Amino acid sequence: MILHQNSIIKLEYNPATDILEVKYPDLQRFILFEIKESLKLMVDTIRNYDVKRLLLDASSTHIDISDEENRDLSIQLAGELARTRLQKVARIQPLDPKKEQRAQENIKQIEKNLPLPYQLRSFSERTVALEWLKS
Repeated sequence: MILHQNSIIKLEYNPATDILEVKYPDLQRFILFEIKESLKLMVDTIRNYDVKRLLLDASSTHIDISDEENRDLSIQLAGELARTRLQKVARIQPLDPKKEQRAQENIKQIEKNLPLPYQLRSFSERTVALEWLKS
């Protein structure tokens, strides 16, 4: 069921599997405030529905912000998610190897600075990510 959808983000929840699927938004500087608000809405939804499993699809995300802004946004999001009862986060990685390399650097920075109470894994295929979330 679709819990929220706008031009930036779509939150689709399956209560049978307790998986919230989110297509990670395109990161554009001129709507960065709206992106942050949409990610806050996602975190609030995770809290309100007591979601335990999250699928973040970043496979087609376009990034038009600096590496530093992207890292700060990732750290902020990870910190907010750490204050929920999430148990597993599956990330569908971007097709572009350079984008994925930057994402992995951000993940290392997050894990270095913030103990994550949930498991975080990256996948190249949605079906494999869903299988892991369900296990």
